[in-house]
Amino acid sequence: MVIQSGFLLTRQARDINGQTQIELWISTPQGPTQLIVQGEQPVFFIHQAALESAQAIAKPLGLPVQWKPLDLRSFELEPLCACYCPTVKQSQQLSNALKQYELTVLEDDIRLADRYLMERFIKGSLEFTGVERTSSSHFHRFQDVKCRQADYTPKLNVVSLDIECSEKGILYSIGLDSPMDSRVIMVGEPEQAETQIQWVKDEKALLVAMVEWFVRFDPDVVIGWNVIDFDFRLLHKRAEWNKVKLMIGRGNQASFFRTSNTTQQGFISIPGRVVMDGIDTLKNATYHFRSWSLESVSQELLGEGKQIHNVHDRMDEINQMFRHDKPSLAKYNLQDCVLVNKIFAQTHLLEFAIERAKLTGVEIDRIGGSVAAFTNLYLPQVHRAGYVAPNLYPENWVASPGGYVMDSIPNLYDSVLVLDFKSLYPSIIRSFLIDPMGLIEGLQLEIGTDENQAVPGFRGGQFHRTRHFLPKMIEHLWAARDVAKKNNEKAFSQAIKIIMNSFYGVLGSSGCRFFDTRLASSITMRGHEIMKQTKRLIEDKGYQVIYGDTDSTFVSLNGEYSQAKADEIGNALVEHINDWWTTHLREEYNLTSILELEYETHYRKFLMPTIRGQETGSKKRYAGLIGEGEQEQLIFKGLESARTDWTPLAQEFQQALYSMVFKGDNPSEYVRHFVEQTKAGVHDSKLTYQKRLRRKLHEYQKNVPPQVRAARMADEINAQLGRPLQYQNKGRIEYVITLAGPEPKEYQKNAIDYQHYIDKQLKPVAEAILPFIGIDFATLSEPQLGLF
Repeated sequence: MVIQSGFLLTRQARDINGQTQIELWISTPQGPTQLIVQGEQPVFFIHQAALESAQAIAKPLGLPVQWKPLDLRSFELEPLCACYCPTVKQSQQLSNALKQYELTVLEDDIRLADRYLMERFIKGSLEFTGVERTSSSHFHRFQDVKCRQADYTPKLNVVSLDIECSEKGILYSIGLDSPMDSRVIMVGEPEQAETQIQWVKDEKALLVAMVEWFVRFDPDVVIGWNVIDFDFRLLHKRAEWNKVKLMIGRGNQASFFRTSNTTQQGFISIPGRVVMDGIDTLKNATYHFRSWSLESVSQELLGEGKQIHNVHDRMDEINQMFRHDKPSLAKYNLQDCVLVNKIFAQTHLLEFAIERAKLTGVEIDRIGGSVAAFTNLYLPQVHRAGYVAPNLYPENWVASPGGYVMDSIPNLYDSVLVLDFKSLYPSIIRSFLIDPMGLIEGLQLEIGTDENQAVPGFRGGQFHRTRHFLPKMIEHLWAARDVAKKNNEKAFSQAIKIIMNSFYGVLGSSGCRFFDTRLASSITMRGHEIMKQTKRLIEDKGYQVIYGDTDSTFVSLNGEYSQAKADEIGNALVEHINDWWTTHLREEYNLTSILELEYETHYRKFLMPTIRGQETGSKKRYAGLIGEGEQEQLIFKGLESARTDWTPLAQEFQQALYSMVFKGDNPSEYVRHFVEQTKAGVHDSKLTYQKRLRRKLHEYQKNVPPQVRAARMADEINAQLGRPLQYQNKGRIEYVITLAGPEPKEYQKNAIDYQHYIDKQLKPVAEAILPFIGIDFATLSEPQLGLF
């Protein structure tokens, strides 16, 4: 039989004629391929001691169940029995019946297609054999398929999709941009246009033409901006209204849209195709932006954007263009598609998602998925070691301490070094052999340094020295990341970093079946111990530790040092501390230390401010000056310049003020002048607050914040003008503070309250740094009294 390679796009299991069928759509060098796996039996596990009770419960149901005692145990060391049923529906029926009688049922929540793949260690790419049944011009179809893991990187065909519509959701046009074909399908009579336009007579014809486009050009991946919750939600709504089936899946299958009952979030499944939202995928890859509008992100990443920005101008202009200038609307529609394609290319988002899938086995369009990734990787190994995974028990959840954050010593410093532990939590897991199964095995041993004794943890945890998987999993990821960094494969390196760092979070999350407070606490509390001991080692060398946060230690050298001398001290400290930990772990625990402190930064000037209005040092807030000459750079962490909820006025003031102080210049005249300019209206374009509404508008009852007051005012005016309401269901608002209070920027009526901006924006920025150089902001900002 011929063995072929492919990459997983979609997976689904269903019951057909009394047995299961798993459908896998994959991308192969020969084109899109549908794999059919038949007869895989769903399974879950019960205690062997409950077998007779379970059989008695199952008998009246008349279900064809196979009971099979196995050499497997639960995490409570109970012997287990597997329960096999021919179909998913029967398995769920039996599981529910057993749970009604309060029998413990394990692993009944693992979906059949996921179990099939994970038990074969298939992660993203696979090899398969099978019998080719039919082969259309669009795809290949194999039955009697067998799959195994492989390493194959696909070349996926991508289309960027965007719709334009009226405020009532009537479709005007659909933009589609891909290397295969770039066009706008638009309702209207044919006109001359520079954009390729496919003209259709009405909305129904528009939807039919889109289905035909998908069949003809057959993309693997659909991307867009808010493409699931807006574009596809509306496309399905209008398809239903027009009685059109959206047969945009491969194999002439329909797409399916559903909405979560709790969050109202939309989900779409298109057999054989993947949908990736630009916003969600960027967040997954740990990008952060002041605003997540396409305009804002494209300006920041690409230096280009759209012409229409205000939502009402945009709606009015789109309506105008649809009525009087359709070629311009087509150009605008397609521009959105092109921008999304450019953002994906610039940030390597598709490569990131492919690498993440190849590392973890999660679907390439999966949002979040840290728990799923951990389960995919860990569960099959636990089974082979003789265990079945525990169930979720959120009611037993006990929080573990967070990362270590030291009280800071506020001051304006010369020469501060930052020393960072490289991937502290992953290196603690590797060094101290922390592992879910290792905990179960370790609890059966005595603690000690002998090879047959357990490694101590915290909160009663202890770990087996040889029976574990997680330290090895992290070691492999770590090595792969080092190679990726060496080869400058940024998407791959970032994917590995996120996965590696997520493992601690997963073990500390009640949403993970392997959660145990002894696991998470053995990581974080060991981190506390390491940070405190590192502080003592540094201070023994005569330097001052002024702050510490999770894995970073800030060291004042107690004087002004050149970059070369600071580097020399930093490197010497790192070498001394790493040697100390290596010796300590070997002698105290008979363990190999993976802990690695790195010298990261030398701040020539460094400000550790106080908590506002207090003398106590702040946490996670500081600023400093690094580099020299053209390489000089101001760094802000947690302060106004780094935060999106402060105005551009405060940010510009802070950048200039701190730069002057760090360089030793007297800022008095600058402060006085900036305050006067603010009062005179020179900086009016910088006074806008931008804040997110985290709840629905009607849910704010007590202590109504200014952004909510502004949003309510905006929607009252929208209603009067017959415009759609913008802010009822969360969203982001831009507003200013006037003499009458907060007002939406777009509907500002009253004069600006300049004193508010001086007191609430400039004063906090100034008072964080000026007292350290003996200057009083109030003296500089208050009107000067003349002599009479």
